[in-house]
Amino acid sequence: MKKPLLRDHLLKNVYFDTCVYHQPGIDLLTKVIPVDNILFASEMIGAVKGIDPETGFNFDDTKRYIEATQNLSPEDRHKVYEGNARRVYPRLDAALKAQGR
Repeated sequence: MKKPLLRDHLLKNVYFDTCVYHQPGIDLLTKVIPVDNILFASEMIGAVKGIDPETGFNFDDTKRYIEATQNLSPEDRHKVYEGNARRVYPRLDAALKAQGR
């Protein structure tokens, strides 16, 4: 059955976000999922009204997990924070470019 490998076929249409509330989860996500399939996500500040008792930080502060993972290069972080969203949402990219961003 000359079908593509599932990872080659599926990952052209499936994306994962970084709304994961602990470092081990982000580390696993960035180890298992190709960086081109990861989009930055965060809850609205205060949406998850809890402080992680192990770290003292709010659970919904997801950017710090992306910054702390050893699995991403600076270029990879740019993809997660902005580049992938612009690729996945070309109308958003066009609107931002029209604004000079």
